[in-house]
Amino acid sequence: MTETTMVDGDVYDHLVIGAGPAGLQLARHLQESGSRYTVLEAGDAPGTFFATFPRHRTLISINKPHTGTDDPELNLRMDWNSILSDDPKLLFTRYTERYFPSADVLRQYLADFAAASDLSVHYDTRVVRIERPEADGPFLVTAQDGSVRRAAVVIVATGVSKPYIPPTPGIEHAEQYVSMPTDPADFTDQRVLILGKGNSAFETADNLIEKAAVIHVAGPDGVKLAWKTHYVGHLRAVNNNFLDTYQLKSQNGILDGEVLDITPQPGGGFLVRFSFARADEVVKELYYDRILCCTGFRLDTEPFFGDCVPALTIKDRFAELTPAFESVNVPGLYFAGTLMQQREFKKATTGFIHGFRYTVRALSRILAQRGADHVAWPQRNVEATPEALAAAVIERVNRSSALWQQFSVMADVILLAAGDQARYFEEVPVGYALDGGLATDSDDPLIVVTLEYGPDHDKVDRFDVTVRRTAQDDPETAHDAAYLHPVVRVYRDGEVLAEHHLAENLENHWDGEASHRAPLVAFFEKAATL
Repeated sequence: MTETTMVDGDVYDHLVIGAGPAGLQLARHLQESGSRYTVLEAGDAPGTFFATFPRHRTLISINKPHTGTDDPELNLRMDWNSILSDDPKLLFTRYTERYFPSADVLRQYLADFAAASDLSVHYDTRVVRIERPEADGPFLVTAQDGSVRRAAVVIVATGVSKPYIPPTPGIEHAEQYVSMPTDPADFTDQRVLILGKGNSAFETADNLIEKAAVIHVAGPDGVKLAWKTHYVGHLRAVNNNFLDTYQLKSQNGILDGEVLDITPQPGGGFLVRFSFARADEVVKELYYDRILCCTGFRLDTEPFFGDCVPALTIKDRFAELTPAFESVNVPGLYFAGTLMQQREFKKATTGFIHGFRYTVRALSRILAQRGADHVAWPQRNVEATPEALAAAVIERVNRSSALWQQFSVMADVILLAAGDQARYFEEVPVGYALDGGLATDSDDPLIVVTLEYGPDHDKVDRFDVTVRRTAQDDPETAHDAAYLHPVVRVYRDGEVLAEHHLAENLENHWDGEASHRAPLVAFFEKAATL
């Protein structure tokens, strides 16, 4: 472990709380930048969350070592578990060939990554208090062992480490996902109600199919399938066997509506009053032997004190963040990893390693910009001709893993200014760019390049051959494309001046001369006149 040399009274530039994948990713960037930083981790090894979760030990993040290419950037599109580094030995794909790997393998990978990177991590150091006695002074971060560290900037990378428990009367009688038994035999011949309709709920239901007599999965919202919505946190195919048992009448069911209350019965079991959303809110009383609460997680707010308590949002599950991933009400308090998803909740992949690894890298650049040295965002010059700009964009959208994984929310940005050179910035959060984060001090337009699905992509049944779709490689219908494709927009002062869609391509190679390149060149010719 590399330990920054500190003496009493010294202040860390950056203090990271949590040594999960986000904390380790950020620590690696901070170390490379020369920051005086450290990481505090409650557990005795990296990735404490994954020691328990998911409860049935199979990840839903894919792992694909065999892609047919040796391009490391393209391979990251199919590798959802690796942390970013320039060391090919630190790739998760070297650890297993399982498409859906074990959480235990991920923990080993994280431990090896931390050791190989020689990161400054203090294990068995649970943070119990975060405060700032003076408004313009450093944060004081107190650990359970009584040690106190001072830091100019604190980054919380703990993930959503506390269960979210809905405010339902009688919910205290439900068994929590974090502690419920996982042996199906424990539920033999029982009627089981599972609260929640996410992957943890259906993972649990699938585990009980062979033993439980009746399983009902309940929640106010309809079941959303990840293959249709393209949000990987919605129900994944690996967890959807239960849907088959429900539709083929195998004693199981999905209930749409609200649990009004839970009442224990004298002879055991529980009576649940349920209001059905699809039946004009008809209320019915249902009996269950067991109730399992699988309703997700939230930020642990207990360590925050005084003026360091962050404003919360989304049922108080997340801190509310600025486009720079800083608390809206606590300057200098940032959030990394899955906690960043508040900015685009359930719209992109920020809640998962393959998404937030890029957003964390962006955060490290934001911190460098805002640090004492005011390090500019990495950039390069591109000849400001329509042909050169089109070539630069096509090269990036054909290979970039960041734009691919963080569709809609991560962009390449081009600044057109007077002269024969344009400035090209890679992997900038869209919200940060439009908020003036690149500090260009220019009224010239910004060109923002993203990969996106169409606005109604979740309403298109990709398996229905009777549904009319846009043609592959057809520039005339590109604006109606539902599948992932590049979108180029020209902004000035946050307003869209022009927009161009590159046509869908089956292999995701947007380099056809007539179908992709020529229309993009024409668009850049137009953009130069705006």
